[in-house]
Amino acid sequence: MILVDEPRWPARGRLWSHLVSDVSYDELHVFAEMLGAPRRAFDRDHYDIPSSRFPSALWLGAVLVPPRELAARLRAAGLRRPKHLARR
Repeated sequence: MILVDEPRWPARGRLWSHLVSDVSYDELHVFAEMLGAPRRAFDRDHYDIPSSRFPSALWLGAVLVPPRELAARLRAAGLRRPKHLARR
């Protein structure tokens, strides 16, 4: 399932959402491509999407969840890649 949180994370003059899959990275990449999100928006285990793409993500079927639930579902699926474990 594709999950998204509300666009509330400020960066570069915009608000951003996190887009994740609790199934696989492949599912996430396919959904992000349908959404028009560039691959460079992928960060370890999620895509950062601007608020302008948020309505489209919901329209395409992403499920809105609170940020804590998004992170918990990612961990439960074994797909969480914390910064401290990221390759350098």
